[in-house]
Amino acid sequence: MPDDIKPQPERLYGRQRGHPLRPRQQRLLDEALPRVHFRNIAEPLKGFGKPVSKLFLEIGFGGGEHAFDQAARNPDTGYIAAEVFDNGVCSLLSRIIPEGEEATALGPDNLRLWAEDGRQLLKGLPDSCLDRAYLMFPDPWPKARHAKRRFIHPENIRQMARLLKPGAHWRVASDHPVYQEWVTEVMGQQDLFEAPAPALERPEGWSPTRYEAKAFREGRQPFYWTFTRKG
Repeated sequence: MPDDIKPQPERLYGRQRGHPLRPRQQRLLDEALPRVHFRNIAEPLKGFGKPVSKLFLEIGFGGGEHAFDQAARNPDTGYIAAEVFDNGVCSLLSRIIPEGEEATALGPDNLRLWAEDGRQLLKGLPDSCLDRAYLMFPDPWPKARHAKRRFIHPENIRQMARLLKPGAHWRVASDHPVYQEWVTEVMGQQDLFEAPAPALERPEGWSPTRYEAKAFREGRQPFYWTFTRKG
């Protein structure tokens, strides 16, 4: 593991809100989010509206289209979608909560949101509880002085290794050249995950995202990594 990377700061993100929220967005946060917020950290399989046999976690779900699609593709799996930015949380909530039902709708039984710093969730979850994890097009923090803010960091790699079962996959995607080089270097120097070269086409079973579509529009090549937890 690289030993010249500075420790991570207390928080990796900047503002928690971009443009001002519209009235429906505010209702989603005030009325709907408490019902779909993930709470059973100590016993995560019990944190859903129905029995589930597996547990997936997405860190930083952005607009929520990936989390929504993967939860639908895996109906017997409990899916925790973590995002700290209010606008992104509202985007996913707007997909799962019909307009006018902010105070009553329950959303998908197997999908729960964590609308706080995802690293706090990681610290509380029990060992070997995850069957899969996702880090899809994270903020690249491209300036060298901000490298310690990137999620692919020795501290988080160790945490993910603690949480993922042996043989479980950690899917990571990025279209930013600086981040692609960073992931290749950092994951190449650790011994907790098998780290093959990335695919250059989205593998079967992966879901599209708005960030991937933007990369294609702007002429950038996404990388798709599948890291496997060593036994």
